Amino acid sequence: MFYAALAFLLAGLLLAGAATRYLIFPLQSGSGPLAPLDDGQRQLALNLERHVRAVASEPHNLAYPEALERTALYIEDALARLGYDVRWQVFDVAGLQVRNIEIVLPPRSSAAHTLVVGAHYDSADDSPGANDNGTGVAALLEMARLLREDPVGANQRLRLVFFVNEEQPYGKTEDMGSLRHARSLVAQNEKLSGMIALETLGYFSSVRGSQRLPFPFNWLYSDKGDFVAFIGLPGGRAFLRKTVAAFRSTRAFPSTGTIAPASVEGADLSDHWAYHHVGVPALMITDTALYRNPFYHQTFDTPDTVDYTSLARITQGLDQMVRTLVS
Repeated sequence: MFYAALAFLLAGLLLAGAATRYLIFPLQSGSGPLAPLDDGQRQLALNLERHVRAVASEPHNLAYPEALERTALYIEDALARLGYDVRWQVFDVAGLQVRNIEIVLPPRSSAAHTLVVGAHYDSADDSPGANDNGTGVAALLEMARLLREDPVGANQRLRLVFFVNEEQPYGKTEDMGSLRHARSLVAQNEKLSGMIALETLGYFSSVRGSQRLPFPFNWLYSDKGDFVAFIGLPGGRAFLRKTVAAFRSTRAFPSTGTIAPASVEGADLSDHWAYHHVGVPALMITDTALYRNPFYHQTFDTPDTVDYTSLARITQGLDQMVRTLVS
């Protein structure tokens, strides 16, 4: 009986270990201290701060429609100044007109697959939303600039999308901007290779205890909030692995990765949920939001709380990552 119980325990441990290895990408290590910012990165950090202050210094959502419109106009003007053909997906919600904002970088072949990279531009409740999600918007705007200044010969179509209505009460409803966008692509039979949501990317700390995570991730990852996390939903492991590998090849910033079910709080609380919902591999890149940032969804989520140095490193890594994915 003892040996049978021991064998059962060992089998369980082996199974748990195999599952962990399958689902978890450990904290990236061995890269050593990050080098000081170079001139290009310092300018990138300044650009990112300018964007965050412009789009996320006041609450901006359908409870504050004028502010939401100011944010949308800033995004559109920034893209137009770069020379992009800006596109809109307009729809009505509660008697008000809202829109997703998009640019498309064409592939070599019109029959190519599509990669979607997006960030929501609305804030939660009465929060200015500097980190959630002014940082994602700023990173996407700077990626658009970098791709314009140094175009990539792409084998995939790249859609950069700024979504409206990710926050409650619209998240996971018919009025969620990313769900509208995902369904429109499916309806026109566009072949989608995956979707990446940029979500809360600007709060970091090297202090022990600054990172909280739910079980079992708290056993597997650091308690210092000094990394960026790639969170995939079930069914998207291959896409997650490919994306994490592309980011890590840049050695831009420490990273972790995991597949997490919706039962893990926060795992599906971004625009990647919408694409997963229609059957597309999708993931979120985040600083882990509620598990790290004490200002999450509060009035204190202001531009002065953002770590623009880290955000610059991450944005540069994201630019190089996307170039790898679509090449």
